[in-house]
Amino acid sequence: MANRAFAVAALVAPLLLTGTAAAVAAPGTPPGRRLTIETVSNPRPALVSGEQVLVKVVPPERGRVTVRANGRDVTASFRAQPDGSLLGLVTGLRVGTNDLVARTGGPGPDQRAGLRVTDHPISGPVFSGAQQRPFYCETQAFGLPAAQQPLCSAPTQVSYQYRTTAGAFAPLADPASRPADLATATVDGHAVPYVVRVERGTIDRAVYEMAALYAGTPSPTAPDPGWNGKLVYTFGGGCNGGYHQGASTGGVVNDLFLARGFAVASSSLNVLDTNCSPIISAEAAMMVKEHFAETYGPIAHTIGWGGSGGAIQQYDIAENYPGIVDGIIPGVSFPDPLSVGGPVSDCRLLDRYFAGPGASFTAAQKQAVAGFASYDSCVSWDLTFASRATATGSCNAAIPVAARWDPVTNPGGVKCNSNEQLVNQLGRDPRTGFVRSTLDTTGVQYGLAALKSGTITAAQFADLNASIGGLDYTGTPVAERTAADPRALDAAYADGIVNSASQGLRETPIIDQRTDLDFAGPGNDIHTTEWSYVLRQRLLRANGTAANQVIIENHATAAEAAAASAYELDAMDRWLTAIDADRSHRSRPQKVLANRPGDLGDGCYLSASSRVTEALTYPASGQCGALYPVAANTRMVAGEGLALDVLKCRLKPLDFRDYPVTFTAADQQRLRAAFPGGVCDYRRPGVGQRPPVGTWLDYGDGSPR
Repeated sequence: MANRAFAVAALVAPLLLTGTAAAVAAPGTPPGRRLTIETVSNPRPALVSGEQVLVKVVPPERGRVTVRANGRDVTASFRAQPDGSLLGLVTGLRVGTNDLVARTGGPGPDQRAGLRVTDHPISGPVFSGAQQRPFYCETQAFGLPAAQQPLCSAPTQVSYQYRTTAGAFAPLADPASRPADLATATVDGHAVPYVVRVERGTIDRAVYEMAALYAGTPSPTAPDPGWNGKLVYTFGGGCNGGYHQGASTGGVVNDLFLARGFAVASSSLNVLDTNCSPIISAEAAMMVKEHFAETYGPIAHTIGWGGSGGAIQQYDIAENYPGIVDGIIPGVSFPDPLSVGGPVSDCRLLDRYFAGPGASFTAAQKQAVAGFASYDSCVSWDLTFASRATATGSCNAAIPVAARWDPVTNPGGVKCNSNEQLVNQLGRDPRTGFVRSTLDTTGVQYGLAALKSGTITAAQFADLNASIGGLDYTGTPVAERTAADPRALDAAYADGIVNSASQGLRETPIIDQRTDLDFAGPGNDIHTTEWSYVLRQRLLRANGTAANQVIIENHATAAEAAAASAYELDAMDRWLTAIDADRSHRSRPQKVLANRPGDLGDGCYLSASSRVTEALTYPASGQCGALYPVAANTRMVAGEGLALDVLKCRLKPLDFRDYPVTFTAADQQRLRAAFPGGVCDYRRPGVGQRPPVGTWLDYGDGSPR
């Protein structure tokens, strides 16, 4: 189904992608080791792409195995592995269904195992639905040849770099050469030349990159001594409307990862500022990871890495498309794009109000109304991201001005509102041509906590709420409060776009990397600490525990960030390695909790060389709480709970007995006009709020339906 919003109207849920790489053997197989066949590069055989797939066959104890793909003998592609299995890269798949069959012959009864594989074009889509058009190519930003819309495909290129003894990366024309200043890396305790193979190409209309230490031409069936068998997948920040390929990835040439033998991969559609859709990001990551495995071989585990929008992608992919990343290390995190939208739009409205009718508010009063440790955070939101709710205020330079939306001259032009990437989920409003919005300020009592604390007066509270207004569908401030589209709300919750932490996250190891950016003055920005605890609250509410999430705080210094990153990478690797080795009958969530390293827990860095381990709480407490205080945001000080998952509140009647102040008759009249339907009742679930329908939702692969 190409668009979930229309499916909701038809009372049909998105398809759940349930195909897996389950080993299949013929019925009646005698006792003993059974012949099985499964896909390795993509554990979901219904979601393979690129006309090839890495396949594992486990043979019985006796007999010769042959493998056929669509009737074609591909046995020669398979190589015996140390565990007795056979591994082979099956190429030449056709787009659509393909039948793989393994058979035995020789002593004993014959056995047969089959598997159906569905292949998709390397340009996508696989499950994310109809792709954006126009789509402006940026291959040349990566040194690739110019490409053509709409697929933006370019030939794959491989280059080499090396790490110098001075601690820098330098180009290397001949990977077999050994420059005098070549450094070494340590992989599984062994020193290897620090030469890096970097591959770039196009997958899913994005430019992908992958890097690994080079010890010879990589093979999917023979382990590379320069690779530790594990992958770090990096994600980039931001949030924007798309319509272009992107000029960067999450970054792959990174000493922190490569020096330890990790391979690194990413894609330009894994940068949320290029693509503000965790669903599209999940698809791109799945396809790139598949290609990596078909180049280098099976991956022991994959660690997610990245901050801000990169953290959103990790949290949301782990929740809704589990298995793409096995453990995540989100930095300066947010839980999902839509939850953040309320405070962002609030800050634009508050900035406008304080520059006009509210000009008399003091700095302390502004801070109390916004809830942040410093009002500078609200200013930063307005300056950096509030434009993402507008029609064209954040258009990337790759999108020609002539192609952009204009209500008069180009009503069918490109809209750069960040919701554009979610059209396959939220749907498009036929009246406006814009993607249906979940933004809502109806009933929100701005400055409620400030009123109750006596920081602002009853008259100021009344004027603030009577004057703040809202945003229209183009993101333009208007006098009326903002109202969300009910169909968008239904889809946002049902499809897990608002991260409930109730699905894949309950079985995902998480190290939330929180750099302190809450302080006032230069360096203060949008990445405030309460968001780490928002996700924790959702985990607790959904699962009864958040023991699979560790929060570690550090100051915004290069030394502390480096120390924290090195420790967290090592701890996550040890955590996942222990889970991989756990052959018990415990469930995956139980294994995650049982195998957390003993030295790993909540805490904070006092300095680059001193880390304290103690439980972190909201409100903050203990030694870390004193060093890293945690504030709130606009919605929390308006009465919403810590989970911050109410996009549109349900209303209760305005009752002046609920307030610790006395309003004048004039102020009461203004508040009744501001809240004609009542005020937010956060004791009740939000409008449209419900559990998600499931994981691995399918919005279409572009084929006729």
